[in-house]
Amino acid sequence: MADALRLEQVIGVLQELYPLRYAEDWDAPGLIVGDLCAPVHAIHCAVDPTPQVVDEAIEQGADLLVTHHPLLFRSVHEVSGLGFRGEIIRRLIEHHCALWVGHTNADAAYRGVAEGVAEAFGLQDLTPLLPIDDELSEHQVGLGRVGVLPQAMSLRDFAMRVKDALPFTQAGVQVSGDLEAPVSRVAVLPGSGDSMFDDVRACGADVFVTSDLRHHPALDAIEQARYEAAMRGAGVALGSGDGHIRPALINTPHSAIESLWFRHAGIDIPARVQERYGVRPQLTISALNTDPWSLHI
Repeated sequence: MADALRLEQVIGVLQELYPLRYAEDWDAPGLIVGDLCAPVHAIHCAVDPTPQVVDEAIEQGADLLVTHHPLLFRSVHEVSGLGFRGEIIRRLIEHHCALWVGHTNADAAYRGVAEGVAEAFGLQDLTPLLPIDDELSEHQVGLGRVGVLPQAMSLRDFAMRVKDALPFTQAGVQVSGDLEAPVSRVAVLPGSGDSMFDDVRACGADVFVTSDLRHHPALDAIEQARYEAAMRGAGVALGSGDGHIRPALINTPHSAIESLWFRHAGIDIPARVQERYGVRPQLTISALNTDPWSLHI
């Protein structure tokens, strides 16, 4: 049995669970800060690498901070004291705390973000919304998940289930559609999902749960759904299903829905490390609210 884990061993496990090959072309997840030879005893997990989260990780003695969202999402040309990102990197290095990001690769992975969200909402028989063909995986992988509820319920009741599964934020949950319409088949895409309306319509979902829905794409999507439902009601085969409006839309706070990743990751990461190396690192999950809004009037 090894006396201490090295960062490169833990990173290897993370990238086995959440392969970097699943990342979107525009994305750059993986190790952002850290000495590969440094020891890792404690891991802290959070959705966003904010200064407050970094302080929390340091206070808890973490050697590795694992976040879902990138610190360097867009190209940067300095990490100096001119900005908060430079200060974050300085503090991480000063306190010997590495940073690893699992972004779209973790979205698509087996027991990743989308799967954690779908299971938290009670969905079964899960399949990816946008499959990735990976011969190396024993499981279906890809962006988003589509699943079914064991028993149909109204859109209103399902929206309350979604709200209850999420940590509280001031942003709240927004719903568009017939609140009394039955919901059985559900598509979920944690993160920004208003580029995926065509894929959701094609899968026949009764409701689409995502985040960051903008006015024009959301309005166009729900009005198209209403039009197609009216045409089906008039006997014209447009869209899929019966006369109900589909998909309805549920818009969730971005950080809140993606925090559900840690329902699985909080178990899987230390278990896989122990399986590989005989040492189980301590793992903690941040409860900090990193949603940017302080007040909803």
